[in-house]
Amino acid sequence: MWRRGGHHETSRRHRRGRPRGRSLAGAVVGLVLALLCTGLAAAWESDPRASATTAGPGDTARAGAYALPFDLPDRAALRARGKLVFAHYFTPYPLSLDNDEPHRDYYARHYLTPHGEKGKHRAYGGLLRDRPLPVRPQDGDWELANLRQEVRTARDAGLDGFTLDLLSLSGRNWERCRLMLEAARSVDPDFTIMLMPDMASLTSETPRQIADALAELGRSPAAHRLPDGRLVVSPFKAEARSAGWWSALLDDLRARHGVRTAFVPLFLDFGAHHEEFAPISYGFSDWGARTYTQPDDPGRDARLAHRLGKVWMQPVAVQDARPSQGVYDEAGNTGTLRATWHRAIAGGADWVQLTTWNDYSETTHFAPSQHNGHAYLDLTSYYLTRFKTGTWPRIVRDTLYVTSRTQFADAVPTGGQTRLMTLRGSSEEARDTVEVLPFLTRPATLRVTVGTVTTSQPVPAGTAPVLVPLRTGEVSAAAVRDGRTAAAVELPYRVVRHPEVQDLQYYAATSGRPAPPCCL
Repeated sequence: MWRRGGHHETSRRHRRGRPRGRSLAGAVVGLVLALLCTGLAAAWESDPRASATTAGPGDTARAGAYALPFDLPDRAALRARGKLVFAHYFTPYPLSLDNDEPHRDYYARHYLTPHGEKGKHRAYGGLLRDRPLPVRPQDGDWELANLRQEVRTARDAGLDGFTLDLLSLSGRNWERCRLMLEAARSVDPDFTIMLMPDMASLTSETPRQIADALAELGRSPAAHRLPDGRLVVSPFKAEARSAGWWSALLDDLRARHGVRTAFVPLFLDFGAHHEEFAPISYGFSDWGARTYTQPDDPGRDARLAHRLGKVWMQPVAVQDARPSQGVYDEAGNTGTLRATWHRAIAGGADWVQLTTWNDYSETTHFAPSQHNGHAYLDLTSYYLTRFKTGTWPRIVRDTLYVTSRTQFADAVPTGGQTRLMTLRGSSEEARDTVEVLPFLTRPATLRVTVGTVTTSQPVPAGTAPVLVPLRTGEVSAAAVRDGRTAAAVELPYRVVRHPEVQDLQYYAATSGRPAPPCCL
């Protein structure tokens, strides 16, 4: 576990570019950029593909209909088989921390620059490499309004709810937990919040204190319950406490608060602990892998859970790069996303947890972001449709997704960063590739341009990844059919040889939506 201070109180488990000081010239450039961004934002709002996740008006379901390569089934169809998809919500990173303009808010001033928070993140180049898709300041209860927007965004992508990381039982993160339940209740009674005490952070709290907190949050109609009324409790790193400790806590919830529970422990090491916890558990989960290796037996953990009469919640991830912890996994462009969804689908999982919705400090986010737009969430809508309905959706709109780093894996930053990320021991080797993932209604020619080099190749209908080497310069792709462009996409960020800070996330863009307007 590691801790950090700053604008919000938080403690965090081991789970597993930015300008220097601004001169007058820099301030002038910043003003010009701010004015430019205002114009871009206005233009972006007028595009019917733009999402309401930003401050612009509109409905995310309507926007998604234009953006996706397929028609997302209605909610009744998605829920007919009882398969559920949640996303892990991390309270330190809501859409806004201070309700300020995005180009000068807390994210911009303190998290995305090495000099933020009095230089405490200078050694690793700043706390974050990405941020939530920016929102404009709002009147009234802006925090609740922003949480409602996140609920709508997740719901309209086909998700059933959030798993809510309970980092603490007081302070700002606790208050956001309360607000999240209120937001879900007010937006959609069918979008529910699974309570997830974070046992890497709740290290000194007593069973009674945690039981009281769960009972308080569990009174909300938005708290996730089974059809028989049992409150689902799914602690992160459950093995930090013994099964006996948890049994006493669950008994206390029932005796003092009248709360019946369904216990779904999430382990960091499922294999070592499932037998101890089986007698008290309704289901199991673990935190999962972050590299793109396809397992020989994708259904092993689910079958083990099912043999014990438990449900299995499969982790699905997109990538993992942690500047402050100095470690990253090779995601292989969308390889990790596709591989982990394959485990859920082929392995027979009952539930899925996207890990995570919005942990920007570990770059594991699916939520719409400044650098990725909606690309990863839109892709997830495709795979969750297969997971939930049992059939692959028909591709009805030609759509391209491009993913690429903006620097080479071995690049040495020039900005004075002294702590660099290195590959986790269990990861695949680092690679330098651009991937285009086409979704095509009919065969086409795919043209991919990276820097000054363009490659062309025929691609069939359907979807299959195409890889080309990473080079410096701009990245774009187009699907051409019968002499006409069927779909085209451009990554809004250039690949550079000498970056100022190390940034090993895979940036993403989709032809289905315009790129987010700049804000920084």
